[in-house]
Amino acid sequence: MEVGLGHTLPEVLAHAARRFGDKPYAIEADGTVTSFADFEKRVIRAGYDLLAAGIEPGDRVGVLAPNSTGWAVAASATMAIGAIMVPINTRFKGPEIRYALEKSGAAALFTVGAFLGTDYRAMVVKACGGPGQERPTADLAHLKAIIRIDDPGFAPAQITVAERTLYSEAAAQVTPQTTADILFTSGTTGMPKGAMHGHGQGLWMSLYWAWCNDLREDDCTAIVNPFFHSFGYRSGWVAALLVGMTMYPLATFDPGAMLELIERERISQLSGAPAVFFSLMQHPDFAKRDISSLRTGHTGGAKTPPDIIRAGYDTLGFDIFLTSYGQTESTAMISSNKAGDPLDAIIETVGRPIPGVEVRFVDADGQDVPEGDRGELLVRGPNVMQGYWRDPEQTRKTIDADGWLHTGDVSAIDANGRLRILDRLKDVIIVGGFNAYSVEIEIMLAKHPAISEVAIVGLPDERLGEVTAACVILKPAAQLTLDDLSTWARERMANYKVPRFLFVFDDFPRTPLGKVQKFELRKQALENMVRVP
Repeated sequence: MEVGLGHTLPEVLAHAARRFGDKPYAIEADGTVTSFADFEKRVIRAGYDLLAAGIEPGDRVGVLAPNSTGWAVAASATMAIGAIMVPINTRFKGPEIRYALEKSGAAALFTVGAFLGTDYRAMVVKACGGPGQERPTADLAHLKAIIRIDDPGFAPAQITVAERTLYSEAAAQVTPQTTADILFTSGTTGMPKGAMHGHGQGLWMSLYWAWCNDLREDDCTAIVNPFFHSFGYRSGWVAALLVGMTMYPLATFDPGAMLELIERERISQLSGAPAVFFSLMQHPDFAKRDISSLRTGHTGGAKTPPDIIRAGYDTLGFDIFLTSYGQTESTAMISSNKAGDPLDAIIETVGRPIPGVEVRFVDADGQDVPEGDRGELLVRGPNVMQGYWRDPEQTRKTIDADGWLHTGDVSAIDANGRLRILDRLKDVIIVGGFNAYSVEIEIMLAKHPAISEVAIVGLPDERLGEVTAACVILKPAAQLTLDDLSTWARERMANYKVPRFLFVFDDFPRTPLGKVQKFELRKQALENMVRVP
């Protein structure tokens, strides 16, 4: 079966169950093993349960949970019956989760109870008005069910003929063009937007990523990248499903435990943000562990530190260690280096555009720039999202009438056809592999009682790559410290968004039209960059 644009996830699930059978697909930290055949059975049972609960094709279903086999079961079941899977960031706080549920109009939510001190189900109920009379929450009339995937009885691998029949009838209606997921993203225009992707394009991207990285049936992978992110989703458990790899889903990242796992289970594939590899090499057990099984790895993107890439080969011992580039709106992939590319190309570029994808480079007026010159990168092809969920205006601003996706990134292409990402038009700060969107954080921080105006910039960080810094103008007579701001922010936003620096200004540098000059703010912040212990 040559998986690609013409296939659907339920077809892939059935194919993997037939081809790989009793081979382990997922092995949990407690040793629980789920084979490829049993994984499909669990998906069938979860899909049946969704249908029995009144979930219909086209309904949206959220998944809010740490990495686990159950996460992949819940997501697969949702998509296999023709519903739309909505991954939700586990680092979100109550108001952020509520926004995702309201914006998508989720009819059901898969989640867990206590994890790392947080009861996610309780947090959702509290954020959405408390318990409802005939529904899980008082405020969300569209939310029919909250399902705990950490319950011992969730989606057993034993199914009846009736359950398989109902599931199969729904799965047969799914087409490659059926919307499979909505992944929330953002930019410089305000609150997060939901990028929609079809079954066929998502599977095609996962398979191409697997090919670039030379993933094989005899590989085993430890997946620390969150499943709610494309890196852990498409490049993680879906890629493993496609090629027949055994995966170890990790709910948390502990570098010492990761080193032990690599040695014990002979992990051969590992992907992650640069911070993952940096932390492994800095751990005191690094030299004591045998990690010679590592064969293929993948990290970062446009701003990956060159030393990390060199260390991937020289210190970590990978045979293949690559970078790529993409956006949520491009099904997470626009270009990639691939196995066999020279080291200098992997360090200096994000590889060649993937097959079937066209690229253009335009100036501020939308005119093509001379060959080799820098300009905003435009992309057209089967990787471009279907659009933003219920937001035609933003869709039109992002994808023009000729089908070109305006990435907002300044780029150029070299003589060998490789892309170099030079700057961002969008204010996106990548913190340890997570996208922190300046405008979204600014909207949240503007609610602080001491702040009159705020601008967020990114500053370099040795471990995380970048961190957020808050530049603020205070209200008259107001005072604010970094500790005060951090405490306030941590209650309202994911940890990676919380500013690590605070700079107080009397006024911001501005253009003649009054727009804040963030490049000048960042320059001044760098000159005064003193981290508070």
